[in-house]
Amino acid sequence: MANYNATMNRKLYQAARTLPAQALTADRKAFFGSILGTLNHLVNGDTIWLKRFAAHPAGYRQLDTVAALASPTFLAELRFDNFDELWEHRRWLDELIVEWAASIADADLDHTLDYVNSRGAAHKDFFSVLMHFFNHQTHHRGQVSTLLSQEGIDIGVTDLLVLIADAPR
Repeated sequence: MANYNATMNRKLYQAARTLPAQALTADRKAFFGSILGTLNHLVNGDTIWLKRFAAHPAGYRQLDTVAALASPTFLAELRFDNFDELWEHRRWLDELIVEWAASIADADLDHTLDYVNSRGAAHKDFFSVLMHFFNHQTHHRGQVSTLLSQEGIDIGVTDLLVLIADAPR
């Protein structure tokens, strides 16, 4: 899922970078307003979740740099108004996510993740929130893909299936 996530983010950002800044920031009446707003939301959500994952009892050292980052003040915060800076940060996060995901042991998935959200303390199955983490990316990339298609930009096939190798017979 981490590799799929990084691959699709690359495709999405390559397509988005073909638009002028005004088109990236235009209010398109999407949930997070603009293409840039939605891409920022994904970075914000990933940052929040990775900070939570850093508190997992497995002690994922790969996440120390994210844990040290300031938390977004709200999910729609426009932390990066410059597309190139946003892309550099996204790429860094994706590399970190790939490295971290490769370190997750099967036994780690059975833990309960304790964290605080906007409603207070939460206790969730780590495997389930990990699936949510990647599904959240897919959901909002789909929104951006739609916004790009409205600009006449096709980012190509985004199905997970294209990255799944054929099994030997």
